[in-house]
Amino acid sequence: MKKWIALIIIYLCNYLPIKQNKVFLFSYYGSQYGCSPKYITDYMMRYYPKGRFDVVWAFNDPDSKKHLDHVKKVKIMSLQYFYELCTSKVVITNYRTTGLFIKRKKQYYIQTWHSSLRLKHIEKDAESVLPSSYVKMAKKDSVKCDLLLSGCKYSTAIFKRSFWYGGEIFEHGTPRNDLLFQRNPDKRADVLEKLHVNPDSKVLLYAPTFRKNKSLEAYNIDWSRLVRQLESRFGNEWTILVKLHPHLTAESGKLIYGDHVKDVTSYDDIQELLLTADVLISDYSSLIFDYSITKRPCFLYVPDLEEYTRQDRKLYFDITDLPFISATSNNDLLEKVATFDYVTYRKEIEKFLYKIGSFEDGNASKQLVKRIDRICHGQKGKRSEEIYEAV
Repeated sequence: MKKWIALIIIYLCNYLPIKQNKVFLFSYYGSQYGCSPKYITDYMMRYYPKGRFDVVWAFNDPDSKKHLDHVKKVKIMSLQYFYELCTSKVVITNYRTTGLFIKRKKQYYIQTWHSSLRLKHIEKDAESVLPSSYVKMAKKDSVKCDLLLSGCKYSTAIFKRSFWYGGEIFEHGTPRNDLLFQRNPDKRADVLEKLHVNPDSKVLLYAPTFRKNKSLEAYNIDWSRLVRQLESRFGNEWTILVKLHPHLTAESGKLIYGDHVKDVTSYDDIQELLLTADVLISDYSSLIFDYSITKRPCFLYVPDLEEYTRQDRKLYFDITDLPFISATSNNDLLEKVATFDYVTYRKEIEKFLYKIGSFEDGNASKQLVKRIDRICHGQKGKRSEEIYEAV
């Protein structure tokens, strides 16, 4: 009944005029203000005149985002949500849209996706293990799409093969990764203050992906020994931040932590955590490729590698071909931390970035918003580019 009511509302709203400068965004189905949609918004607000864009964000819980006073907020599935969505010129998201986004002929849909490159197979390459309902939704979403962002040549090849999409691929990098090119100690200090972490502390971020059975068995890291090993190898006091995948938010409380360990699963913006981290530990998450931009140490904790590739997803790369240091047990992880060689690691990272043909240069948001401005304002947008370039 709710679906039919929504479809009737959409049908009626689609008769209303489209507002040419309205940009509608949401991230991870309305769960957060983050990922590339956030950084696209921030760039608009910082470098373009007030009123140039009418920016609307959709959230499951808009009341929790009252601090975002620079954008209009709507509650997903509300009447205002459908009005704003149906009358927006540009729609931007980082995930597949559902059947309740019925794109109009004069709307422009930008799919930013949620990684610059990925280790796990996605979409058509993983069709055999994905729910049939998701595959159906993904195919329909790709038909709606006008522009798909790519972070590297390797990603472009994956998209062309597996995304059920034959349109334009925007090869200018990933907006959410622009932050990682910035040398911004004030931003780091601000994040640590929000997390109540000593600003002089070194930070390790632990950010694993999810397992389809929501198992946490692979995450039996010995936190106290790891903290001691980090202090021994790198010096200083260390704090470990633990952020699980959004699919595992409800499970985070089941992990047992120790001293100097904080659960930051509820923190919206993973890119800010990557900026803050001196070291990253992950597994099969695409975050490892984002983090490679920083050239800082990244370790893969993969005690279930064989099981994961057999039961969950196949991988685009052999773990041993990646520049990151992998470990299959607590003892192995501690040993790899103790023997970490930064000079060799940095060389391997640079070789890898060259191999995949990275487009990341810190200007992805700039390039994309220029395109959005032309979409919204036509020839006026083109003439305005010189002005904004000068600023």
